[in-house]
Amino acid sequence: MKSRSPLPSASPRTMTRPGAILKKLRIQKGLTLKEVSERTGYPVSTLSKIENDRVSLTYDKLTRISAGLEVDFSSLFGAQEDAADAAASHGRRAITRSGEGRSIESKNYFHLYPATELLHKRLIPIIVEIRARSIEEFGELVRHAGEEYLYVLEGEIDVFTSTYAPARLKTGDSIYVDSTMGHAYVAASHGPCRVLCVCSGSESQMISAIGGTLPQSAPPPPSEAPTASPKRTQRRRGAA
Repeated sequence: MKSRSPLPSASPRTMTRPGAILKKLRIQKGLTLKEVSERTGYPVSTLSKIENDRVSLTYDKLTRISAGLEVDFSSLFGAQEDAADAAASHGRRAITRSGEGRSIESKNYFHLYPATELLHKRLIPIIVEIRARSIEEFGELVRHAGEEYLYVLEGEIDVFTSTYAPARLKTGDSIYVDSTMGHAYVAASHGPCRVLCVCSGSESQMISAIGGTLPQSAPPPPSEAPTASPKRTQRRRGAA
């Protein structure tokens, strides 16, 4: 039987390259790369590569930079909703048809973001195609504010964290994760491996959590590696 595409293609969907948008927002706010570096903890050289789309962007990078620029995450996708109206409105809804949304492509993931027309969402849904097929290929673990729920739509994945032994999830399985804990999702079966990931905590909530203002400097993003060595990881893979 012919396998279906993990992320169906449709004309309304557009690939997003947030680097140019980040640069535009930074210039509009009158900030230099050095000032953004002080706010986010990322080196100027890394920020320059991000603005020129020469480095893979992940969710944690986008949230950290959007918080550093004091802009909502959705603004990186060109959302036009008025922030004041969004905060005061009730009964909001957004319908995203199959294949629609904004896409971000990185080394390890292909992210499809639905409902990007809504700003200041408390939950951020993401449909993710997982590309990395080993923890060594994935690289350092990811961490960001909030929590996340992941449901496997297709294939099998291995979940690595900085605290627990690796766990294998099959189609229909799910996991709830503290996002501040280092974590990585790795494809564990042939063919497409696709998940629905729902992350909590909007960018405005992150800024509020640190008192409504951003620190003048922030520690550099943690550089983590899996707690198990490559050989030991192979023996423990699939453990609950």
